[in-house]
Amino acid sequence: MATATQAAPPLAPAPAKKPPRRRGRWTPYWLLLPGLLWLFVFFALPMVYQASTSVQTGSLEEGYKVTWHFATYWDALADYWPQFLRSVLYAGAATILCLVLGYPLAYLIAFRAGRWRNLIMILVIAPFFTSFLIRTLAWKTILADGGPVVGALNSLHVLDVTSWLGITAGDRVLATPLAVVCGLTYNFLPFMILPLYTSLERIDGRLHEAAGDLYARPFTTFRKVTFPLSMPGVVSGTLLTFIPASGDYVNADLLGSTDTRMIGNVIQTQFLRILDYPTAAALSFLLMAAILVMVTLYIRKSGTEDLV
Repeated sequence: MATATQAAPPLAPAPAKKPPRRRGRWTPYWLLLPGLLWLFVFFALPMVYQASTSVQTGSLEEGYKVTWHFATYWDALADYWPQFLRSVLYAGAATILCLVLGYPLAYLIAFRAGRWRNLIMILVIAPFFTSFLIRTLAWKTILADGGPVVGALNSLHVLDVTSWLGITAGDRVLATPLAVVCGLTYNFLPFMILPLYTSLERIDGRLHEAAGDLYARPFTTFRKVTFPLSMPGVVSGTLLTFIPASGDYVNADLLGSTDTRMIGNVIQTQFLRILDYPTAAALSFLLMAAILVMVTLYIRKSGTEDLV
């Protein structure tokens, strides 16, 4: 009886089954590999090379050697700080103009264009069908002395005000800060409109109806609903405009003068004409660092991380 009533010995646990092999788990990494190689070869390696160039000393005839001469950075900043400041001012003015001009157009495309939406979008990206150089040269013809634009501004006495402000010279527009800012605004305006349109298009129209049901006026609806929800597009558009505009040199070269040179013109001259490679590399890194600091502060102050 005692033997019969004894508890049966516990069964041995079943052997654990191996998890099924996940097929294709390396596929995402293989898909990322070409992009990573591209960034390494055409971005990381040139950055390392330029960093080493910026701390070299020597000449083109004798050769350059890495001597960790960090004073090149200070000398470059001390000699060319006016061009740095001018680049930030021109790029900032062009960014503000692009936002003022691009936001109403993006709003029109998103909410009011109707069947004309595709046509307007084609017109927005139409400048991309021609080269950057041709578009800038076209502005040189538009703003030429004695042309219809300058004549109209003279008849309206606009140039008297702009001359007093120091952005034009007498009855001329070419070779002035105004011409450079106009060229930057035109060339980078599509980079502002497209992110704005994408952000505005995502807004649910029922939110506008709800604001109207709460007796909100159109301007209040825009201020309380539309603009806050479009902030990702505003941030993206301003970054896509300001960053390339601050390093641009084509507009200042073709539409400006020696008094309107930007830091991009200085870097080009140091690299291609003076052949002072350490100074050119140091200026490039200073520009990159300045833009990185400004962009970081701007994104934090904007209060949005949802970039389009």
